[in-house]
Amino acid sequence: MLKISVITVCFNAEQYIEQTIQSVIGQKGCEFEYIIIDGASADKTKQIIQRYESQLTHWVSEPDQGIADAMNKGGNLATGEYLLFLHADDYLADEEVLAKAIGCMQVDSDIHAFNVLFKTKDKEMLKSTKSFGIRTYFKTPVMHQGAFCKKTLFEQLGGFNTGFKIAMDYDFFYKAFLHNVKMNIHTDLVVSVMRDTGVSSRQDWTSLKQRFTEEKRVHLENNTSAVMRVIYAVYWALYLPYRQYKYTIIKCREG
Repeated sequence: MLKISVITVCFNAEQYIEQTIQSVIGQKGCEFEYIIIDGASADKTKQIIQRYESQLTHWVSEPDQGIADAMNKGGNLATGEYLLFLHADDYLADEEVLAKAIGCMQVDSDIHAFNVLFKTKDKEMLKSTKSFGIRTYFKTPVMHQGAFCKKTLFEQLGGFNTGFKIAMDYDFFYKAFLHNVKMNIHTDLVVSVMRDTGVSSRQDWTSLKQRFTEEKRVHLENNTSAVMRVIYAVYWALYLPYRQYKYTIIKCREG
């Protein structure tokens, strides 16, 4: 049976970290390890983690250089064949979901991607993972909370780029796409629930603009094709004003 390394990175996450931990340590019917990387939280996060210390494989609480750096620390400590990054705003869908996912992962693949449920205070939305393809040139088709990535792929791609504060996962999957890695899509299983409280989920214009700026960097830093650079120039000249206009309209309707 495959061994899974579940990795949680957190910082000042006292509101949700306990549910995240309980959703992982309560998994049944499979082999897994659990690693928590805390960025020296100033709230009660560390104390909450310590309550479950005996059920964790590794945990550290120390300053880091951001989310990507913390994810890399966890990935480097991992000994499982596949890595799943489950942040402190997320939790596994049920107590047998890892076993169910492993049961679907019988074909050798660099990435096994499953669905994620996106949860706001008002509603829940199914986020279906997509295959690598044309869409990947513009937006990530994969949500890391539902993606089991081989440890060897993590090492091959050099982990996550610490130059990104938001789009480090898109950068990772974009590189994987360009390297023609094999990804299997599983659309019949929700692996995790993702809250709208994370940095990548913020909907104020300052946060949105930062995310779009980083997505643009992903495109330009990874793709050297002259044709794609022309396409990206046109895309960003149109897309950014469109998103700002859309944001303005939404805010006007909200009052």
